[in-house]
Amino acid sequence: MTSRSRVAIVGAGIAGLACAKVLRQEGFPVEVFDRAPDVGGVWSATRRYPGLRAQNSSRTYRFSDLPMPEDFPDRLDGAQMQSYLESYVRRFDLGHALRLNTEVVAADPVDSGWLLEARDGTGVHRTSCDHLIIANGVHSDPLVPEFTGSDDFHRAGGQMGHSSLLSDLAAARGRNVVVVGYGTAACEIAEAVSHVAASTTVVARRLRWKLPRRAGRFLDAERLLQSRFGESHFGYRQQRRPEKFLNGPARSVRDSNLDLVQERTIRSLHLRELELVPDEPFGTVAHGTVDLAVDGFTEQVWAGRLTVVRDTTISALGAEKVPVAHLSDGQTIPADLVICATGYQQRVPFLTPFVQRRLTDDEGNFRLYRQILPPTVPRLSFAGYGGSALSAVAAEVGAHWTAALLTHRLDLPGPTAMGEALDERLSWLAERTGGGTHGTETGPFGVHHIDELLADLHAEFPARQRFAQWFRPVTPDDLKVIGAPKPELNTQPRPVDQVAAVQH
Repeated sequence: MTSRSRVAIVGAGIAGLACAKVLRQEGFPVEVFDRAPDVGGVWSATRRYPGLRAQNSSRTYRFSDLPMPEDFPDRLDGAQMQSYLESYVRRFDLGHALRLNTEVVAADPVDSGWLLEARDGTGVHRTSCDHLIIANGVHSDPLVPEFTGSDDFHRAGGQMGHSSLLSDLAAARGRNVVVVGYGTAACEIAEAVSHVAASTTVVARRLRWKLPRRAGRFLDAERLLQSRFGESHFGYRQQRRPEKFLNGPARSVRDSNLDLVQERTIRSLHLRELELVPDEPFGTVAHGTVDLAVDGFTEQVWAGRLTVVRDTTISALGAEKVPVAHLSDGQTIPADLVICATGYQQRVPFLTPFVQRRLTDDEGNFRLYRQILPPTVPRLSFAGYGGSALSAVAAEVGAHWTAALLTHRLDLPGPTAMGEALDERLSWLAERTGGGTHGTETGPFGVHHIDELLADLHAEFPARQRFAQWFRPVTPDDLKVIGAPKPELNTQPRPVDQVAAVQH
């Protein structure tokens, strides 16, 4: 693949924009498609629900080459985050590469790359590219459960929809609101609507640990989830000496530390008094994503303006003069508005069924080497598919990894070796989590994921910086280690698809 090769990126969120910027600096013509009218992905004005805020502070959730505005707070709301991404587009002159209000509805592999069909306000148009990057995100296809009794519920005036469709608080004002779920979105929405709704009830199938941003003088969420010391407590599959020691001979110290975090979390958020202590120990956060506590949530529960019904699901909707929700524990509660904060399906619907089958295994797990490269699909890569607390930093490193891939600066294993590595990783994930991660989650192991990408780039963090990262979070400023583009490693450049994909 040459520097003149055309690259199409589907998705204008953080990962898509990072790829566009890095690839353009490498000399690639780039087009970025997004069905929304603005950039931002989950931060788009079309998807911002009340209460949406960045989970991370601005010192870790930003790009390395664009500081946050000085007048922005430490934690940005949705509008501020979208504004920051707009400034990134202006700073690096990406505007002419954007195709907003344009949805890619089909992508077919051809000998020379990909044939795309994109729909905008004037119709469906065809275009092509040499390499396709999918950056539609793991939050692109809302998952809304089906409930029996929905017809009676709607006839009685009840409304139901996914959390991403709730754009303001007007729909909840003075109404009985039921929020389904207990993830970050569910808690943010519930806290926001509880100030204006007649009643707010969270129906939680299972309680998850919510880590307070600060639960003591030396204990804060970013230090635990985004530093080497914090991450070492969760037992990654490939461990360096300090981690092996902490999870081996010094395991009692590790367990004591996790017990301390658990107790500090319980006390800080008054979980015992509110009967919101999860059934599983705190260490199980390594089995999936880690949520931070939503500001004001437990205060609203304490004040009686917000009720959490735990270990329960909605068994049916219905009407008893007014819209109601029937719960699996036998309760019936008023439900004028049901908000489903039930997550998303990880799908790429515009790819052909043949390609989709080659991307995933029988359990639906995406088979992506480094969460970027599908070994058996030529001229295709992904961006933003390795979710973790360090998603912004990982997206930027991933963009440099993809640029190195397309300019033949990576020495990668062959497709068979990649497949074996993926089998090992997916088996490890299934054993730890019981499934449900779709093969892309890096969970609390964001630092390890970044280390692996940097090692491929021959750009490891210096020893002094690595030592500092044991005691403080990895930040975008650390990415200066990547520096300028490196010379090609291959003396005889080969098409990337011969290196990284099985030809069929």
